[in-house]
Amino acid sequence: MNIIVQTVHYDQKSILRNLVELYKYDFSEYEADDVNEQGLYEYQYLDHYWTEDGRFAFFVRVDEKLAGFALVRTLGMNEQNQTIYSMAEFFIMKKYRRMGVGDHTAVHLFNLLPGVWKVGQLESNEPSQIFWKKVIGAYTNNGYEQGRREDHEGPLQTFVSKP
Repeated sequence: MNIIVQTVHYDQKSILRNLVELYKYDFSEYEADDVNEQGLYEYQYLDHYWTEDGRFAFFVRVDEKLAGFALVRTLGMNEQNQTIYSMAEFFIMKKYRRMGVGDHTAVHLFNLLPGVWKVGQLESNEPSQIFWKKVIGAYTNNGYEQGRREDHEGPLQTFVSKP
């Protein structure tokens, strides 16, 4: 199995938009969002990944097939002049889950963007909490801080990625 993480270019935005709809549908189990009158969930920040600095969009491919995406944004710098990153959205299609695709993708992004990482989950999304604690625990040898999201809606892991 060949896993590739690649930057989403502006001319691929419509592809990402389609994948975000699948993600939002999956996520509707944990959030109260409804579709709009056109039958779409929409993602209000999608255009920001091409209009604002400090936002990064990535496709995940398995054997050249689209398998998911990750959206990362910067939250600023800390006192040590390290960039602070947030995993804004992370989606692996069900077909590719429990195969190491998510683990590989997360580690790739942590290594690609060295700095302080904040990865939060919703309180109601227990599978996500289990996944991120496992991946971050393995990546940091359990050297991460466990806290709460700023909106108090769930747990948050904070750690420094390896340069």
